[in-house]
Amino acid sequence: MPSKPKNPRLPFGDQQTAAWYGKNILSVKQFNRADLDTIFSVAHDMRTMVEHVGTFDLLKGKILANLFYEPSTRTQASFMAAMQRLGGAVVPISEVRYSSVAKGESLPDTVRTLACYADVIVIRHPEIGSAALAAQYAGKPVINAGDGPGEHPTQALLDMFTIREELGRLDNLTVTM
Repeated sequence: MPSKPKNPRLPFGDQQTAAWYGKNILSVKQFNRADLDTIFSVAHDMRTMVEHVGTFDLLKGKILANLFYEPSTRTQASFMAAMQRLGGAVVPISEVRYSSVAKGESLPDTVRTLACYADVIVIRHPEIGSAALAAQYAGKPVINAGDGPGEHPTQALLDMFTIREELGRLDNLTVTM
């Protein structure tokens, strides 16, 4: 029986040799054009897969800790939905006032604790540099889901992906917001 052709861009199983395996996503500045092309190609393929099938077990057995120090409906829900569509689980921490933070637990202590339970930590925090600080202490990959008036690299990536999908290109465009 012939084997199915593998998609060279989708990470089936733990590919610890993949370029972004175990890496933080803290800033859009860390990506070069080749990185963006790869990310957007994978995103396109995964979007197509979800449209046709719905869910996959690419991340079965993996746990994401969603650590949100400030309210965010769309960003928080998008990370949870993505993880669940890929077969993973989510530990949602959306009300830090009900966590040990309310008792004075520091950000480094919080992320060190969550790293014991999760494979990746998504953080939204009102202070610039908080995601980078979390990454120093987590020992697991940290994804910046917005650090106050600083960066929101996942939103920037999504915006660029949407423009590329809608217009078919990213070059020679002027975007005004």
